[in-house]
Amino acid sequence: MASTQERPGSARERLLDAAARLFYAHGMVGTGIDSITAEAGVAKKSLYNNFSSKEELMLAYLEARHAEWLDLYRARAGAAATPREGVLAVFDAYIDHAEAGYVHGFRGCGLLNAAAELPAGSAGREAVRRHKEQVESILADHLSGITSSGPAASAAEHCAFLLEGAMARAGLEGGPERLTHARRLASALMDAL
Repeated sequence: MASTQERPGSARERLLDAAARLFYAHGMVGTGIDSITAEAGVAKKSLYNNFSSKEELMLAYLEARHAEWLDLYRARAGAAATPREGVLAVFDAYIDHAEAGYVHGFRGCGLLNAAAELPAGSAGREAVRRHKEQVESILADHLSGITSSGPAASAAEHCAFLLEGAMARAGLEGGPERLTHARRLASALMDAL
């Protein structure tokens, strides 16, 4: 086994990677600093040299999850030639997330899981809200290429609800099947526009 000095990546990167794995698997409240530093292979002092508090680490985790989803979406959207394919790229990014290999299994949306643990009005919940609003905005942008702005905004909200409900069920069931079904429903919704 490699010593701490031999591990690749900066202490900050290793701490974020460890926190991401542990927060997703066990929750943010249920994961202690000692577990994170042990998983990262760094001293506790390294954590506080990189993050002023566990709350700051949690916020960095939420920002990283948001960026991770955007990367999944951009990879899918890059191949989208039509607005319809752009909408389906959003669904495909969620499916890709569900199909990623998680050590302790797929548990649904890591951002919503985290928000459920945080108090109302917290910076973390606000970060999750902004992410969900951005996803709906992306959907509305694509849908505006299919129909006028009023129906596009309504359809985007509908698709966002489909995504969130499907993601919740997919997390409970541990697989992407509900998301695949939601994608088909979104396709039918676009056919009706």
